[in-house]
Amino acid sequence: MNRMPVSSLRRGAFIGTLAFAGALSSAAHAAAPLTIGMTFQEMNNPYFVTMQKALNEAANSIGAKVLVTDAHHDVSKQVSDVEDMLQKKIDILLVNPTDSTGIQSAVTAAKKAGAVVVAVDANANGPVDSFVGSKNYDAGVMSCEYLAKAIGGSGEVAILDGIPVVPILERVRGCKAGLAKFPNVKLVDTQNGKQERATALSVTENMISAHPNLKGIFSVNDGGAMGSLSAITSSGKDIKLTSVDGAPEAVDAIQKPNSKFIETTAQFPADQVRIALGVALAKKWGATVPKAVPVDVKVVDKDNAKGFSW
Repeated sequence: MNRMPVSSLRRGAFIGTLAFAGALSSAAHAAAPLTIGMTFQEMNNPYFVTMQKALNEAANSIGAKVLVTDAHHDVSKQVSDVEDMLQKKIDILLVNPTDSTGIQSAVTAAKKAGAVVVAVDANANGPVDSFVGSKNYDAGVMSCEYLAKAIGGSGEVAILDGIPVVPILERVRGCKAGLAKFPNVKLVDTQNGKQERATALSVTENMISAHPNLKGIFSVNDGGAMGSLSAITSSGKDIKLTSVDGAPEAVDAIQKPNSKFIETTAQFPADQVRIALGVALAKKWGATVPKAVPVDVKVVDKDNAKGFSW
């Protein structure tokens, strides 16, 4: 399996890994099993399914109970879900916010109730104990530098944007910084594909129609990229596509002969949640934990896609 081991992450993540090891030992001797609550922004996404599976496996190894909720991108539901979990006396809250600001009241309530709160993948406003997430700015830089080089350092490109949460905003900011290194590459359009296949397909069709000389597209996530790929393929044009996530279907698409989908900058969802749980356990048992643990990302293209997995 071609993947980045946790031990190869940078200093912040390494601290989290050490915390995880120490906290597991403490938790194993706890008098009562811990209850861990995790609220996801959505579960209709293999990225978060992978994250949940890793959480369940890690929690099972210490005999902890796990409660999981799906906000369906509705912050009101997510706040209500957290309130319900607090009624069940959770010890740890792992929060993957659908709205970083909107979830603040729930984070505050969780801290008042005595729970350790760690944000995962996207940070949350309020008194979180720590945040574990990908280096999204770096992901944007890496994907868009790759795109610019792939089109020969010259030509028109567009950004397929998404929901305005911090990770997506950071990817776009990083993309623009990466493109800025190539003076002959011109960003001619940025449109919101809502990170959804059907919407991204329609938006990409509009982009291609409006910009007949388009040579490249950066999508903020793989789900949107798959819709964009369909539009590019139907157009018959040589438009290169890059993205962020490292999802299985994207990795498969990249390996196909003559694919226009040429690169995805992979995140590591399983590593993120394992480190987040480790940090939370360490905090629970009295250790000092880092306020943020940035997790590295990795370029996946046709040269290394075979065998790659989250």
